[in-house]
Amino acid sequence: MRKALAVLMIFCILLCTGCKDPEIKEITPTTKDEACTIGLSFDSFVIERWTRDRDVFVSTANELGAEVNVQSAGGDVATQISQIKYFIEIEVDAIVIITADAYALTDVLKDARSKGIPVICYDRLVMNAGADLYISFNNVSVGKQMAQAICDNVEDGGTIIEIMGPESDYNVAQVMSGFDAVCEEHGMNIPLKYNCDNWKPELAYDFVNENFEEISQADAIMCGNDALAGEAIHALAERGYAGIIYVTGQDGDLEACQRLVEETQLVTVYKPVEKLARLAAECAVKLARGQSLEFSEIFFDGTQSIPYIAIEPSAVTIDNLDEVIIDSGFHLREEVYLGQ
Repeated sequence: MRKALAVLMIFCILLCTGCKDPEIKEITPTTKDEACTIGLSFDSFVIERWTRDRDVFVSTANELGAEVNVQSAGGDVATQISQIKYFIEIEVDAIVIITADAYALTDVLKDARSKGIPVICYDRLVMNAGADLYISFNNVSVGKQMAQAICDNVEDGGTIIEIMGPESDYNVAQVMSGFDAVCEEHGMNIPLKYNCDNWKPELAYDFVNENFEEISQADAIMCGNDALAGEAIHALAERGYAGIIYVTGQDGDLEACQRLVEETQLVTVYKPVEKLARLAAECAVKLARGQSLEFSEIFFDGTQSIPYIAIEPSAVTIDNLDEVIIDSGFHLREEVYLGQ
């Protein structure tokens, strides 16, 4: 399964990354002359950023005259499928999905589209579904920026441990393709790789404890997001290794930014989720009202090319923390520099 996904990943990258910075054309907000309902289904709210995505998406859609029915599947694929079937049954005007599984939702999303309901894959792609839009961040770039941060601090030929999200999340394959490509250029050794089911942070904690003898000899730990990084650092701290082994993450979580200040986390890759959520909401309202979207980028979903928007992320370290995180208003200074 992993090898097949990797092959498909390479093909997708070649098809969809013709330019480094895809142009994002701003959408003019529609008027409130037609009521519409959008079904928004989240995998879960385990990851800190999802509540921010939800709030910005809902407020933007409401401003444009749309109602949003928000559901959370609690990390359960069957529950998410049931939620989408419910959206189809009540005839929502558009469905926005943060998938729990890259493949399991294919058929139900195809069913929605066959009934005339447009579908947006938000942040995570559902393969082979022929969605009307895939909107996310440049996940390959996320991986490259994590790896580069490590390679800037570790000599070529160093040792890195990988603690990733679930293989069922297509973003994981994208991030790792970028990460591994940079590591290969620098001759890095990666003796241990682990996938955390459903992005459960406690699994990262357990993995570090169970493999500490080998991990203690590593130069860095690549963690798939900030929540995993937090638990990996927790395990390291208990053994006096926090700040000794470099740790990466992504999402710009508040606690991750605090760890940058404490120098226990090397980097978090910041993704402007408010920009993503606003743009996704505008697109959803347009599709719900039968209007077309005009974007030049495409992404191959396994069976066909679909419209694609990719927003560029930014690597954040202690050196640019104020500029990227605080000056943008993503987190407050007094929260980031807690107790200082």
